[in-house]
Amino acid sequence: MITALLNHIKKEKLFSTTEKVLLTVSGGIDSVLMCELFHKAGLNFGIAHCNFQLRAEESDEDETFVSALAERYNVPFHFIKFNTSVYAKKNKVSIQKAARGLRYQWFEEIRKEYNYNYIATAHHQDDSIETFFINLIRGTGISGLHGILPKHGTIIRPMLFSSKSEIESYVKKHKLKYREDSSNASDKYVRNKIRHHVSPVLKELNPGFENTFNKTINHLREVELIYKNDIETKRAKIVKQDNNNILLSIKHLKKLQPITTYLYEFLKPYNYNASTVEEIISTLDRESGKQFFSSTHRLIKDRELLIIELRKDSQELRIKNQDPRTKKQDPRIKKEDTGVDKKDSEITVLKNQKTIELDNLKLSFKSELRSTNTEIQKLASIAYLDLEKLEFPLEIRKWQKGDVFYPFGMKGKKKLSDFFIDKKLSINQKENVWLLTSKGQITWVIGQRIDNRFQITDKTRKIYIVKLL
Repeated sequence: MITALLNHIKKEKLFSTTEKVLLTVSGGIDSVLMCELFHKAGLNFGIAHCNFQLRAEESDEDETFVSALAERYNVPFHFIKFNTSVYAKKNKVSIQKAARGLRYQWFEEIRKEYNYNYIATAHHQDDSIETFFINLIRGTGISGLHGILPKHGTIIRPMLFSSKSEIESYVKKHKLKYREDSSNASDKYVRNKIRHHVSPVLKELNPGFENTFNKTINHLREVELIYKNDIETKRAKIVKQDNNNILLSIKHLKKLQPITTYLYEFLKPYNYNASTVEEIISTLDRESGKQFFSSTHRLIKDRELLIIELRKDSQELRIKNQDPRTKKQDPRIKKEDTGVDKKDSEITVLKNQKTIELDNLKLSFKSELRSTNTEIQKLASIAYLDLEKLEFPLEIRKWQKGDVFYPFGMKGKKKLSDFFIDKKLSINQKENVWLLTSKGQITWVIGQRIDNRFQITDKTRKIYIVKLL
């Protein structure tokens, strides 16, 4: 079995024999054999044990047993006690989830503090099969069908080469002592139900069930690699970065089949679930403006693009368009073309002001006498205004619903919302539009168009020049 262990370590490239591994040991038969094999193979290891204080005296006896095991092998022993029940209640999670979160966080702390290269768990082939069925029952993508991976980051599973029956046979033959967890006999947990009732039936149907099933799991891992490679190839062509935004071409996205699978994989890093992805797909042929929220991001369906940006509130709550309890629109969600509340941003510009910088906006201000040598640059980033028509202090603010102005080069007034439609601005672009105003009147839609009422004419004597930097 030692040879099988070393072959598995080499085949899966788990670690080099010179590296230091932290073995997570409960005292049960699987982790006890892992320690024994590491010891006999002459590998460099230490032992870590968690006392979750869930089984009264049994938990303390487990700790004593594992401590003696470390002393026997003359290796470092790390242990900790957790008040798991209190933690689970406080964080509103199951005991299993609480224990898992606590132990893996602590294992990583120990790994870093004592310079271990990897953390080893004693999962075996039967555990991997049970994980497959658990994921299958709950619903899963292809990644949930590969069972337990031999290596994931700093976590390794050196015992995956062995079945439970092989472990039991070796331990019995070599008369190794171990602790039996009384909770293993209970059908309280899904894993135990599969272990006690599903697996035995499958073994009756096929005595070599474990071997054939693990071959299938290995095939699925290979299929998953092909799948991921294709996803990443398509992602590179369709998903683009633009400053802080992520852009997806709707035109190219619609050419992919099956589109649901591709879009789900593209959006998974931004915490979008499968049901939301289906909602997004249903809007691809509709008018722009629909918004979708994950716990961390906002997605805007624009004319030609899906635009993803980090949510400004950075809340880790799942924001819904509607609260199912009140049926009222969530006040944190802004509809298209409502602009931004005036209270959000209002900056005063004094007559002698030289520059102003806020958020993603930086402006410079200068006034000069009009002369025949004055050069007027026809750039959207520069506004040339008649200084004598302005009343200071000026104000800079975000646009609001109902704002109107008299666009330069056009007759009459126009609603800003209509102007934005004509310019084909996305929701994201509209939300970043600032206005320069004089006594409440728009003088410049910054970076877009000045107002006719403040343009320079033949009668202008002094020019006020504002540059968007």
